[in-house]
Amino acid sequence: MNNLLIKDIKIAIIGGGPGGLTLARLLQLQGASVKVYERDIDQHQRQQGATLDLHDESGLKALTAAGLIGEFKKHYRPGADRLKLMDEQGNVVFSDHDEKLADDFGHPHFRPEIDRGPLRSLLINSLTENTMQWNSQFVSMEQLNQQWLMHFKNGKTDLADLVIAADGANSKIRPYLSAIKPIHSGLSVIEGHIHHAQESAPQLNMRLQNGKIFALGKEKSIILSAKGDGSLSFYAGLKSTANWIEESGIDFNNKSSVFNWFKTAFSDWNPLWEELFTADEVYFVARAMRHFPLDQSWETQSNLTMLGDAAHLMPPYAGEGVNMAMLDALELSNSLTNVRFSSLKEAISTFEQYMCKRSAEVTAFTLEQTEALHAENALPYLVELFSDQD
Repeated sequence: MNNLLIKDIKIAIIGGGPGGLTLARLLQLQGASVKVYERDIDQHQRQQGATLDLHDESGLKALTAAGLIGEFKKHYRPGADRLKLMDEQGNVVFSDHDEKLADDFGHPHFRPEIDRGPLRSLLINSLTENTMQWNSQFVSMEQLNQQWLMHFKNGKTDLADLVIAADGANSKIRPYLSAIKPIHSGLSVIEGHIHHAQESAPQLNMRLQNGKIFALGKEKSIILSAKGDGSLSFYAGLKSTANWIEESGIDFNNKSSVFNWFKTAFSDWNPLWEELFTADEVYFVARAMRHFPLDQSWETQSNLTMLGDAAHLMPPYAGEGVNMAMLDALELSNSLTNVRFSSLKEAISTFEQYMCKRSAEVTAFTLEQTEALHAENALPYLVELFSDQD
């Protein structure tokens, strides 16, 4: 390893999710000058979304390289990877809750779960003071000599020699690299988050047992995840057109509007699941499941690149999104500090070529899984899949 490529340059990472934070940590271990620009007001803003399962060959590999696997083991949730498979009537057709619990770090099928908040916190706490630039929502940037002059919504500007987009599915920086637009997968989901699930959704919370539920039937899905703070997150997925969310007429800020949609769209499901949409403290977000073309590429620049969802968005049904972002961070940091590269452009080009190839393979697999989980025989397919795992 060698630091010549990143010596005496200012590196800006746009986005403080797991990918961007992992990259910041890895680069700081190599002596780089790094700032992370994050739109949130501070570290304590609530982290919504399902729990994250990290994989041995990607997310956990990156944390190990970052020297943070010990911290991860302090904050992950043993048993949160426990799973029940259910049909649309609420019948359990598979459960691993009675199997012996084993923390098999290093086993390819062991995918420990951690809530987004604790993962983010352990990454942030590993960074040097003043790395995080809070309340810094990216607006635009332009070239100034060999640097980027970045503009933020708070009115501030800053200069960087190298900008890395880690700003997610709706990246504002991706267009500076690529004009390729995402493709609709044929599926949309309503994401929900219920606070105080024991009181607000007691029947489903009891069935969760602090783990996960995959309910499949009638070419639709509901996936639930318990969280360590007593809340639960869920995705209700169904086949749709690309513009369904905009054309549906549903007010996703109105609980009654969403509930009326659910009672119609999932009318062939047991009323048990309605509890998700009638909880006292619940919020909804509609998401069209999109992905980038498998053959995407772009012209490498010497002072700009991207990782994670900004680079290779994909549906969440294989649990690969966060893992690919963290692996991107590891591979990019390795490229930027590799002695065999004589320029930043060469290092970035090698990283991007390999990332595009790897992410294309993972996206293809994820799309296969997404389709399989919303097919007529989805439930027996998934039961067989989990039953075959050691």
